Amino acid sequence: MKTNLLKMSLLATTISVALVGCSSDDDDKKDEQPVQESVSLSFSELAVPLTESAQDQVRSSREVVVNGEVQSINYQPIMKTYYKDEITGEQFGVSKDYQDQVITFEDGSAYTCTGGDEALGSGLDYNSLLQRNGKIYMVSQFECQVGSMYVQELAQDQMGMLSPVEGTLEFISQKDEFGGWVHCAGQTTPWQSHLGSEEYEPSGHLTVTTEDNLTDDGYYNAVAPYWGGDMNMASPYYYGWTPEVHITDDGEAVYTKHYSMGRFAHELAYVMPDNKTVYLSDDGTNGGFYMFVADEATDLSAGTLYAVKWNQTSGESTGAADLSWVSLGHASNEEIRPFVADKPHLSDIFEMTAANEDGSCPENFTSINTSAGHECVQLLDINNDGEVNELDEKVASRLETRRFASYKGATTEFRKEEGISFNAKAGKLYLAMSEVARGMEDFARGGEARDSYDIGSNNDIRVEYNPCGAVYELGVGADNEIGSDYVAHDLSTLVAGMPANYAEDSEYAGNRCDVTSIASPDNVTYLAESNSLIIGEDTSSHINNMIWNYDLDEGTLTRIFTTPRGAETTSPFWHKDINGFGYLTAVTQHPAGDSSASEVGYIGPFKFQQEK
Repeated sequence: MKTNLLKMSLLATTISVALVGCSSDDDDKKDEQPVQESVSLSFSELAVPLTESAQDQVRSSREVVVNGEVQSINYQPIMKTYYKDEITGEQFGVSKDYQDQVITFEDGSAYTCTGGDEALGSGLDYNSLLQRNGKIYMVSQFECQVGSMYVQELAQDQMGMLSPVEGTLEFISQKDEFGGWVHCAGQTTPWQSHLGSEEYEPSGHLTVTTEDNLTDDGYYNAVAPYWGGDMNMASPYYYGWTPEVHITDDGEAVYTKHYSMGRFAHELAYVMPDNKTVYLSDDGTNGGFYMFVADEATDLSAGTLYAVKWNQTSGESTGAADLSWVSLGHASNEEIRPFVADKPHLSDIFEMTAANEDGSCPENFTSINTSAGHECVQLLDINNDGEVNELDEKVASRLETRRFASYKGATTEFRKEEGISFNAKAGKLYLAMSEVARGMEDFARGGEARDSYDIGSNNDIRVEYNPCGAVYELGVGADNEIGSDYVAHDLSTLVAGMPANYAEDSEYAGNRCDVTSIASPDNVTYLAESNSLIIGEDTSSHINNMIWNYDLDEGTLTRIFTTPRGAETTSPFWHKDINGFGYLTAVTQHPAGDSSASEVGYIGPFKFQQEK
């Protein structure tokens, strides 16, 4: 539904609207932008959905006040899964195999990312809006084991409304890089590419063990339709990387995987303003937190990877720490890809042996604790040149990044690490932790004593259990040794969820986290030059998932978006300027458990005017 927009000036002075995620085609213009002024911004608040009708709708804030002036906004849908382009014949969300042929079920129907028994996955996740060739392209990725991607050109009318251009929906082939896998969150990079993710990488120990050419892991086996049902054609090491999609001058979508950036459960890769420093979150249990510094700006094919070391300064609530960085070495896509193509086994990279009765490891073995649990490991001669050397470390650092990080002494105790965003005005990085638990506790799980997540580890993180999660604020500055102006050096809690136990007769019964605050924060996006951090949820602790505006000046939360029951709010992302309009994208993923109904849309459009 279209809304009337009140014409207004966002700023009293001339502003630049080319910000992170929204640069022009002309790279030379990046250095010509005028100094930007601060924006004071607030949203009208939505009430907690209480009726069945409200709980089954997509609901959005209708007004935003910017520098004291009111503007009308609303949620505007763009596309749903199953949208079909009658000209190209493509159907949004349909999966294709290693030959780019549509995968079909026995009844001839197309295999889609539906979340059902036969096609495991969550559905549509992140969407980039890219400005290239004087056009707007939307690159979309699907969070399924057969991880599909699509590109769609969008039309923009005079009111800023976006809609699909018929005849432009195209499937993005990933066959030259072993196919796609569980594409989760992403970013529109400053150079107008789509930077994606491959989450929940399969274990390197998996091999085909059954007569029907499958492994003993059902989650990994869900990729079998991509390989014609034969998992002998696949390798766990094909998955768990950072993909990127560029739109060429001819409008072609070109797909790449960045093996240089390491393999783990990638939630999000977030590029900093230098176009070289990238922060990488690791979703799951006992994960790490990583930083990649590319050799060249806008080129992520080679660089040095680092893993964080948490040096705790406070264990109160969800904690605080000073941060240091452990180098995992330099590598390039070109160096690592041949080892991926060789389809190695975990036993080719690390030898493992049982721990001693006291939990220590035998001589010459290093004790680690990661998402795989407590292990005693020894690095092997991966390259078969007669000795364990720098090349072996290079390969291990990329193919088994989490294990190698722990092996090198970095912290691998984080739980459900999610979205990342950066506030250049304050020099602050934001990191969402969906749950503060397990390895982040001190020999506990859910507040009860348990050693499995800390035994054999550094036990660096020792904070209080919070099932509702938290968003952390990280101070960022220059580090001459690392060679980046954007190195995180400390961490503290910005905002945390609050566990709740509502009475059965309460109107809020069924919510396990306080409805006035966040629950399981997932992805975050900072509205550049403003006081606003947007926080999306992926939770079962609120009846309806919500998107919040966190006022960084006031320290207050405003509820601005709610999804239907059962739907996640995936990957909200702020596009500051697309031809003078701003868009806060949002995906309603699997409402009522139905991934086929996933929908991408946006809150807005926000109208920008410059003084003449």
